[in-house]
Amino acid sequence: MFDSPVRPLPTIKMMGSARAFIFLSLIFFMALALPACVVKRRLIVRNGASRAQPTLLVADRAELLKRITDQFNAIQNFSATVDMTPALGTTEKSRVTEYKDVRGYVLFRKPADIRIIGLFPVLRNTAFDMVSMGPTFKLSLPSRNEFIVGRNESIAPSRNKLENLRPQHFLQAILVRPFPPEGKALLENFTDEDNAYYILHEVEETQPGALELLRDIWFSRVDLRLARQILLDKAGNILTDARYSEWRQFDDFPFPKHIEINRPQDEYGVVLDVVKMDINKGVSDDKFVLNQPPGSTLRTLGTATDSRDVSSTPQGSSR
Repeated sequence: MFDSPVRPLPTIKMMGSARAFIFLSLIFFMALALPACVVKRRLIVRNGASRAQPTLLVADRAELLKRITDQFNAIQNFSATVDMTPALGTTEKSRVTEYKDVRGYVLFRKPADIRIIGLFPVLRNTAFDMVSMGPTFKLSLPSRNEFIVGRNESIAPSRNKLENLRPQHFLQAILVRPFPPEGKALLENFTDEDNAYYILHEVEETQPGALELLRDIWFSRVDLRLARQILLDKAGNILTDARYSEWRQFDDFPFPKHIEINRPQDEYGVVLDVVKMDINKGVSDDKFVLNQPPGSTLRTLGTATDSRDVSSTPQGSSR
């Protein structure tokens, strides 16, 4: 006569436990069957790696910094024959014009002497010839009968994309300089299903508590070779985006056979494919002499405007 209305609860709990047991049992048996009917395994094969190399290489910050320094210090000079694909325009403006079958020559000597010559297709006459042996450069454009001199630092991009060419742009991209002793380097492991890179971020403390990103250097975790370098301005915009692939041995020195250089703000880029390369065999002084062709128009680039002069006498060397 004093039965409680909650007396049926044990039966309900028991029924709930039974249902839970049945539910868990179903999940268990489904899990056993999944590998055969639902689960799909795929082998991730990275670019440049074979199926025999499923694991990625591991490195720390110190080893990657040393790789950059060793690569830079090993090369004192070189002369290279390359196939060029210059491109004018920018992907940001969704319009790029490429010029195929351009033969080129690149000469380099430390500390910072560089000359690049580009030849037009078919006839192989000179498209451009530029040289730098310090803070200034010279650029000859025979098709326009112009000879341009100025400083390596671009003040403001020209509407004529060829006038934005600078030998130092090529030098910064082709030879990746080491991090300075006082530099700060941050290491990022950027690895997912599609990418496998180590990225070194070079930063500078411009003032207490304020950091500026100077450049990013990417290493492929397939072989720990340099894969990409991005140079940035103070606003974080890309100045140079250089990509390296198809590493080969030239005179027993490792060097990328394929280099892509993009200068988005200057609206030009170039792809270099090395055909022949001589490393540390010496490059003589005369290879860096570029005289103004007689009768050509001399342009001296300044901060805002440039001066023009028609000269019929050769100018001095680029020193």
